[in-house]
Amino acid sequence: MLTLVTGGARSGKSRHAESLVAHATSVLYIATSQIFDAEMAARIQHHREDRPTHWRTEERWQQLAEIITPRNNPDEAVLLECITTLVTNLLFAFGEGEEVGNWDYVALEARVQQEIDALLAACAACPSPVVLVTNEVGMGIVPENRLARHFRDIAGRVNQRLAQAADDVWLVVSGIGVKIK
Repeated sequence: MLTLVTGGARSGKSRHAESLVAHATSVLYIATSQIFDAEMAARIQHHREDRPTHWRTEERWQQLAEIITPRNNPDEAVLLECITTLVTNLLFAFGEGEEVGNWDYVALEARVQQEIDALLAACAACPSPVVLVTNEVGMGIVPENRLARHFRDIAGRVNQRLAQAADDVWLVVSGIGVKIK
């Protein structure tokens, strides 16, 4: 069972996703953020402290098929937070230190989509319920800079693929989840 939870920043999507797995005997929480500065370190620490102590946490954004597997316990839900951060991490990793203005966004997106293919295959083979959290990035104005425009487009297409593959899709607005699929 694959569930996608989407919404804007601070919409309540994380809380909603957590409520979807609250019934599970245990939860594997996959955190995709990386620490790049003191503010992010504080945010990550806050999230660590807020998670229930009986949840198992993996902090990673690559090789997810190593932890979302056919061997997972069916009674342990998987909650991945968040796809948008994962896409960001992949873009910068695949950009390999190249100046952002020189990125080949078509090639980068192809590599991101390969990672999403692997994630979807892992989710399909996993006996556990899997909940993916992502940001809805397409409801605002067209960004003024090239990187932001390409990121919005790539993340939007990733979200569409995930929503198509998901059994359930939730849109969260102002803390209220609306099931749209």
